[in-house]
Amino acid sequence: MKTISTKKAPEAIGPYSQAVTANGFIFTSGQIALTNEGKFLDEDIKVQTEQVLKNLSEILKQGGSSLEKVVKTTIFLTDINDFAVVNEIYAKAFGAHKPARSTVSVKSLPKNAKIEIEAVAVV
Repeated sequence: MKTISTKKAPEAIGPYSQAVTANGFIFTSGQIALTNEGKFLDEDIKVQTEQVLKNLSEILKQGGSSLEKVVKTTIFLTDINDFAVVNEIYAKAFGAHKPARSTVSVKSLPKNAKIEIEAVAVV
């Protein structure tokens, strides 16, 4: 197992790593709308989703993978009514690639984020 860390995505805000690799896969921690400088983008769901996907992309790249190699994502939303907007941005980010996915509505997320996404990808 190897820990993945990049300055192009926010540092972990707790006792965990940005991602780890094991057995040919990279497992990312959930990402919220933090910039790589650690500033939280307390804005609309569109801005937050774009930042989350950017963070995931940078972490995957550091681990020798990419969005095109993602096999599974989990999306956590504090308002399931944001599903359609998130879907549109998510579809643009992944293009023709369609990994397996779960989307769940949750009561709250760190820093009162509207969205968090985690991913599993092939290295």
